Amino acid sequence: MEVPGAERKRRIGPYTLLGSGRTVGGGEIFAARTDEGLLVTVTVVGPEPAANPEFRDRLRAAVEAARSLSGLFLVPVVDADVDAPVPWVATRFTAGLTLRHAVDRHGALGEPALRVLADGLARALAVLHGSGTAHGEVDPDAVLLTMDGPRIGVLGLVGATASPPPSPTDDMFDLGSTVLYAATGGERDTDALPASLREVIGGCLYPEPSDRPTAEQLVDYLEHQGLPAPEGGWLPPAVTADMASAAAAVGSARAVQGPVPPRPVRAPGAGVSRRNLIISLAGGAALLGGGAVALAFSGDPAPPPEGRAGGLGTTARPTRPSGVRTTSAPSASPSSSDGPEPVVLAGPDAAKAWSRAGKRAPTCLEASDKVVMVVTDKATSFMEAASGDRAFDALNARNSFGANSGTHPTAYADGVFYLFCETPGQWDLLAAFDAADGKVKWTVSLAASDPGGAKIVSNYGRQYLAASGGIVYVCGWVNDYDGKFSIHDPVTGYIRAFAATTGKKLWQVQGTDINNVLVPSTGSRLLAASAIPAKQPGRVQMIDAARKGARGWRKPVRHPSSYFTSGWPLTGYADGHFLFASGKGDTLSVVDAATGTEKWHQRFEARNGDRVSLGAPFSSPDGATVYVPVGSDLVALATADGTPRWISKLDGASDTGGANIFRASLGLGGRHAQCSADTVFATDGAKTLWAIDAATGRARWKYSDPSQPDVGFRWTVGGDRVFIASHLTVTAIAADGR
Repeated sequence: MEVPGAERKRRIGPYTLLGSGRTVGGGEIFAARTDEGLLVTVTVVGPEPAANPEFRDRLRAAVEAARSLSGLFLVPVVDADVDAPVPWVATRFTAGLTLRHAVDRHGALGEPALRVLADGLARALAVLHGSGTAHGEVDPDAVLLTMDGPRIGVLGLVGATASPPPSPTDDMFDLGSTVLYAATGGERDTDALPASLREVIGGCLYPEPSDRPTAEQLVDYLEHQGLPAPEGGWLPPAVTADMASAAAAVGSARAVQGPVPPRPVRAPGAGVSRRNLIISLAGGAALLGGGAVALAFSGDPAPPPEGRAGGLGTTARPTRPSGVRTTSAPSASPSSSDGPEPVVLAGPDAAKAWSRAGKRAPTCLEASDKVVMVVTDKATSFMEAASGDRAFDALNARNSFGANSGTHPTAYADGVFYLFCETPGQWDLLAAFDAADGKVKWTVSLAASDPGGAKIVSNYGRQYLAASGGIVYVCGWVNDYDGKFSIHDPVTGYIRAFAATTGKKLWQVQGTDINNVLVPSTGSRLLAASAIPAKQPGRVQMIDAARKGARGWRKPVRHPSSYFTSGWPLTGYADGHFLFASGKGDTLSVVDAATGTEKWHQRFEARNGDRVSLGAPFSSPDGATVYVPVGSDLVALATADGTPRWISKLDGASDTGGANIFRASLGLGGRHAQCSADTVFATDGAKTLWAIDAATGRARWKYSDPSQPDVGFRWTVGGDRVFIASHLTVTAIAADGR
């Protein structure tokens, strides 16, 4: 291949190009050599961007910034000429294979190598993001596998010159896509990831950029799992042999940096995972379409299994259309048998009851009718619910990552706050705080209760904290490590029960039939889903807490979705009944919690012809009404017989330009909808919190903070108030908005 502007000897600048180049992002990459025989890697910019003065300006600034950056997993810039007829950038020569070459030729990587890959890329991106830059070019062609870990260039040509520039959350999506490619060889199903990576890499691929982990959080997640480092080389022998052959082909010339002593790969460290991140069902907003739904009562059994809905539909990074706002397609007018006419939500901005600023951004909130617990990465504080004044002295308990779509680290019941936390020198604690005085009632080390004993062979990822009936429940997934993993192995979940008064461990159960556990606010019966391999129907079953977690009745769930995925099947509880999505994901089944006998079921149909997929159902505090989010609609049904009461509908677009939908309809287990006595609170894709009259379905008020951070705001309900944390500020709004 001829390089435009290169001399006859295939020189560019002071370098002689060796062999043929390969295209990566915005340039052509060559191995090159100086006249003294030192090796570098040269990226040559193509003629079209080179002719753009703005491109050169951005590249010049990016090169200057990159010269000051370095890191173990970063390949530094050593030379560049942005003003040459053909701009070029030289980086330190690094012997290795591209990830795409290795996977295409030798197949997917195993769990130890995937963990090293994820950890190395995250550490590299943490350096870049910490400097205020993003890479924009993390993909299988740009990632280099070396003997001592993965490498990416300190300068991603596309990212450095793109307008608008990529963000760190874009890089995290690309990291997730790259690791998924390495695990599957090109398939787009997160079920193929090992259990130790499935949640966090799935979180990187989450459609909402604000819900993706940061690079530092990913490093921390892996570091505290406590899994052993790979023995010997981190790569499969076939890849290592291929790498040695490629290095020999380059010749015996010295690299520009001189010999670099090999250093052992630093595998993720020890401890228990503290951030469980998830990815929703494939299609997200596109699958839901935002269309209004029609209700169809039917006594027919749910449809038989067909096709799989779970998994990633694409690993293309979600983009935001520039200047384009799209809404859902018009829906047909429903007939009288279809249920009530949807009410489009519109309301005034809420009036704030009070607002208080702090020194640290809250990571999670929990509230009673009298006290708000505010947790940050440094401390836990308590505020008077009525005034926002300090209620009690702050404690040194903290939670660095807080609540997200798949992790619920707080709970409140019977005058006690509960929190997953750490303190200086102590990790993985479950703590109970008295809501009357803010004092610590008890703490339990969750790491110490690992049944693995001195030799920990499993770690217990915390996903969900709940309290009910004098028992505190810790639920999550067991990450086993025995050096082997098969994508056909179902995921093992667990439930740990502790006495609410003392923190004493009461019992523990685990198994592949204990996943995505629902803990009702009352009663002693829990609901758990089975972890079934792809394309097989699953089931839900009752877990009897009164009998120390004994299994009870079981019901099939015919919709063959991904039971590895947190929050699926979508479940709820109301007035002694369990609710869950069944059929093709379009049917709400309601069964007696004690016996499993079906009381009624309701199938939903889209008026505009789109496929319907239900969100997580939830109920009013008295259990008389069930609320079902379905795309842009929120449907209220009578718990007694499923009679529709009202339908609220969102209008307009989300913050990414697609149809606006209720966040609770995304197929997640997050707290995106909650209730007070007479108000339903729900967030949407435009980062707006709606207060909806529980009797009519009409909006009372809305809250949207234009200056809210990229992660959006955190919120919770206590009594007849909702509490919102945005940036450093906590705000209270009365349920009636006055």
